[in-house]
Amino acid sequence: MLPAIVIEKLPRLVRAIRLLPTHADAEEAIGLADELSSITAMVAEKFTNDRTAEGIQRALLLTVGGMSLGLEHLIDDDSDETALDILIADGAEYVFQAGFRMIRELSALPEDSLVGEYDNDPVYSGRRLKELFVDICTADPGETWTGYERYLGQVRVREGVQAIVNAARWLRKNHYEGAIADPDLNAEGVLALAVIFAVEGGTVVARAGQKDFERFVKSVRKNNPDYETGWAAFLEKVPAPHRAIIAERVASYRDHCTVLQSIRTKAPMTQLIAELENYVGSELDTEYP
Repeated sequence: MLPAIVIEKLPRLVRAIRLLPTHADAEEAIGLADELSSITAMVAEKFTNDRTAEGIQRALLLTVGGMSLGLEHLIDDDSDETALDILIADGAEYVFQAGFRMIRELSALPEDSLVGEYDNDPVYSGRRLKELFVDICTADPGETWTGYERYLGQVRVREGVQAIVNAARWLRKNHYEGAIADPDLNAEGVLALAVIFAVEGGTVVARAGQKDFERFVKSVRKNNPDYETGWAAFLEKVPAPHRAIIAERVASYRDHCTVLQSIRTKAPMTQLIAELENYVGSELDTEYP
């Protein structure tokens, strides 16, 4: 069995700098070196301990990664020559700011569908930004770096989470009893609650208490509504940007929601409430009025 072929993929900044002897003059090379030194010093001051050799070394790794991230975003032909042209024409600071802006925008996207008031806290936001910067942009100049691919992967995941959060916020805003103002949000729970309650006529329900659920169960058992009719009426109310996300939940719950399956049996209310909590979590108020 032949050994696997490992393709070295050094950070884009390193690959571009290697072209300096043949693609730039001495003045351009010295100017780029000065800029990179200044950026490394700035990174050390803001993100590492700039008073230690270890802090300077970590800042160097972050500078290499931050610059490489910016270059990967700015080039359009996967060319090291183009990357060097951008460094010389636009400057290293421009490239670094492009990379750091990418990290800042990524950190603003939610990691999961549980959103709390603390997510908007400046201290927490700053800590989250720093951790993400260190995670993605730490790049050893002599080793393969996959930060850009990991960045793109996180963008896809977080944009998907953002879509779920946005859909849940729309449901809260359009709750049948009036908009729900609550900084804490279990977005998946809101979607689950809305899809389950929608089988009874398509009403938009984004928050419910135990008494509301008991009434819902009794009504479904008595009137035996057509689930598909209710879901169709519900989806008609949902605007296009959120419809695909909610339609996915409808498709899933059509065959796999134990709550909707159990309602049409003689399952006791305590069992149904426990099953509902598994889907909606804190979005169900179990305090009986």
